[in-house]
Amino acid sequence: MRTLILSILLALPAAGKCAGEERASLASKFRAEGTVLVYDTEHVGEDGEITPDDIDGLRAALRENPGVAKLRLNSAGGSIWAAEDMSRIVTDFDLDTEVDGECSSSCVTVFLGGKARSMTRGSRLGLHSRWWAAEDVQNYYERNKIEERWDTPFEFGAWIYEDTQAEVYEAISFVVSRGVDPAFAIEMHAPRDSMWYPDRADLEKAGVLRP
Repeated sequence: MRTLILSILLALPAAGKCAGEERASLASKFRAEGTVLVYDTEHVGEDGEITPDDIDGLRAALRENPGVAKLRLNSAGGSIWAAEDMSRIVTDFDLDTEVDGECSSSCVTVFLGGKARSMTRGSRLGLHSRWWAAEDVQNYYERNKIEERWDTPFEFGAWIYEDTQAEVYEAISFVVSRGVDPAFAIEMHAPRDSMWYPDRADLEKAGVLRP
């Protein structure tokens, strides 16, 4: 979807960052520990997050370590587009997933790709509704108004209205397809001003955590 383009652009490496630094940052996010592949974006510097480069990083790490059966996650999120692709890889490799620390925002999408899903004691899973900052909305409109033939911001607004409904529908459908209770899937995408950290019992009851 076109609104996801913004997530991709925001997740691209900052200008001036050398290729060696990018590779080192990517490599430090993944490490194999026996049958477990650890994916940790929180210990690679202040800008650590899920990025499009991590799609190939995950695929390569799994191919290099064919004995991996579980993906262990610690991430506050990042690119939703990248997370959706990574979730498909997790499912294709038939992996279990585990939260060890925090898995919030788009990290939850990666987590839900797991066959069995667990969370270590003391860890947490954070949920929030999708949002788009006003400045980013304006920039997107200015970049695309000619190609999309938006003569006024009102036409752009009508497009956003339709596109947002489709995006939320797809997001909820994905969560339900992963065995999560539909009512909880709707609640996951309810508008809220801050991160929601459900209790373990609620996550288990809803099927977010499952053996």
